[in-house]
Amino acid sequence: MDISTQTTDASPPTPEPVVALKRNARGATRPGDRIFLGLSRGSGILLLVIMAAIAVFLTYRASLAISKDHGNFLTTFEWNTNLTPPSFGIAVLAFGTVVSSIIAMALAVPVAVAIALFLTHYAPRKLSGPIAYVIDLLAAVPSIVYGLWGALILVPHMQGLYGWLNDYLGWTGIFSWEGGAPRAMLTVGILLAIMILPIITNVSREVFRQVPRMHEEAALALGATRWEVVRMSVLPFGRSGVISASMLGLGRALGETMAVATVLSPSYDIQTSLLDPGGGTFAQNIASKFGEATEQGRDALIASGLVLFVITLLVNGAARAIIARRKEYSGANA
Repeated sequence: MDISTQTTDASPPTPEPVVALKRNARGATRPGDRIFLGLSRGSGILLLVIMAAIAVFLTYRASLAISKDHGNFLTTFEWNTNLTPPSFGIAVLAFGTVVSSIIAMALAVPVAVAIALFLTHYAPRKLSGPIAYVIDLLAAVPSIVYGLWGALILVPHMQGLYGWLNDYLGWTGIFSWEGGAPRAMLTVGILLAIMILPIITNVSREVFRQVPRMHEEAALALGATRWEVVRMSVLPFGRSGVISASMLGLGRALGETMAVATVLSPSYDIQTSLLDPGGGTFAQNIASKFGEATEQGRDALIASGLVLFVITLLVNGAARAIIARRKEYSGANA
């Protein structure tokens, strides 16, 4: 017999555990696995069905309203659904929603990331625990409580800041102020930043805690300072998590209702200055007008809700794209 042929044909038997793992990888064979697989798959399908049902409902009711709209739904600067024919548009609402959310994100994200880094890499354990507990409590405060605090405490104390911005930055036009109650987009943005700060901080803190200890120890062994460890090891690892946390906060800022309605003095004009009263947001407009709206008015409000729904989907899709592009820089794949 040829030795080479014998060596080639004879192969060691595959161990039973490996066979079982391959069989389980192709499909669940145990009853518990099949049940879990069915529940997981059913939950995913149910979520897609619910999202599709919401989209169909909003699209149908929005089409009824837009078909009767005398103005341009995207560019009209008024909201008169009781006229014959009605005239309404979302130009002011879209502008106010985007501007207030941008202000909130610009203020909240750097502060939230800094707090998360302090709690995980700088503060002693006796101090980080109570601070983290207080931040967790802030995340559970209802929106109406934030709104009442903003109307009674924040708004009266914003006049000094508005006056300072008008004195030193009023020449830009963005921060010019003519006096009056500071119920403007800047106040709304600051209040939203306070509201989304706990969410972004909590998620970022948990992400930074998952950084592999060996990454930090390796950087320290090479002579890196604590800030260099944070910059080279912690932040690259947690970048995707911080983006996800920011999107959670942005979702709340886009859809916040009662707090904005309590603080803002709405009008259907786009103000060039962030300190002038006026403007509005999608959620605030729906909350303030839904109770007294006619059937045509409700359809118009649902149409504006559809636009907010689309904006939210686009924002989340953009976030997923950013995470997918940058996940190779994360230490999670190391």
